[in-house]
Amino acid sequence: MIRIFENKDTEKIMEIWLESTIKGHDFIEKEYWEKSYDTVKNVYIPMAETFVYEENGKIKGFISVINKEFIGALFVHIDFQGTGVGKELINYAIGKYNKLELAVYKRNKRAVKFYEDRGFEIIEEKINEDSGHKEYLMKKD
Repeated sequence: MIRIFENKDTEKIMEIWLESTIKGHDFIEKEYWEKSYDTVKNVYIPMAETFVYEENGKIKGFISVINKEFIGALFVHIDFQGTGVGKELINYAIGKYNKLELAVYKRNKRAVKFYEDRGFEIIEEKINEDSGHKEYLMKKD
C-alpha cells in the first residue's frame, strides 16, 4: 500500500535512503552520503511530498517529489529491490503529477534503465556540483 509520509516514518526512510544510496552509488565514497544524511533528513524530506510503500506494517520504499514535479528521491530497501516496489512508487507519482523530472547519476546504469523503461527521456547531461560526477536530467511529460 502506498500512503502519505508521516513524521514517525522519518528514521525508517532515512535508514532505507542511506543503505540503498550507498549500494546504488558505489562509485561515490560512502562518506559523501554519510555527510549528506542530515541535509536530506532536515531539508529535502520536509520540503517534498513523500509517499511510502508499506506492507504488513513494514516500510519497503519511498518516493519524494519536490514542487509537484521533481523526483528528489526514490529508494527501495535493499532487501526488496527488484520486487516491484520501485515500479509501484514511480507509477503512483506518474499518475499523481502531470510532468516529472529527476536527476540520476550516469554511472547508475540500473536506475537510468529503470526510468527509461517508464518513459523518462534524457534531456541533459551535466556534472553534479556537489559530488563532481556526471548525471542525467530526465523528464516525463
